[in-house]
Amino acid sequence: MIMAAMFFVGCGFTMNVAMAQQNGISRTDLVQEAISIKGHEAVQVRVDFEPGAVSIKHSHPGEEVAYVLEGSLEYTLEGRQPITLEAGEALFIPSGVAHLAKNVGGTKASELATYIVETGKTLVEPAK
Repeated sequence: MIMAAMFFVGCGFTMNVAMAQQNGISRTDLVQEAISIKGHEAVQVRVDFEPGAVSIKHSHPGEEVAYVLEGSLEYTLEGRQPITLEAGEALFIPSGVAHLAKNVGGTKASELATYIVETGKTLVEPAK
């Protein structure tokens, strides 16, 4: 664990994330690597939600695939009806689409979020 933390620090593994340690929500940064598409990178994080926790309404400078690892999460994407996903289900969120996620279950919920985003941009932009 310490070696992994030292590796990420040594590689400059930082993300300016507005909801990084939001009340009832925690993020664990897993991967941040350049990809074959010039000016883009893959980023993967685990997001844990306490019961009732709701993310801020936000968007990303690229696509996101949210995969629910445990619990029940309700996603609200701008212009769409809310959708509830259970463990083992996934959702595609297009680039720039404002959205939020809420734990609608009685226990902790977690997602694996995978992003293909523009390099150097802030990963999470609060919606206006």
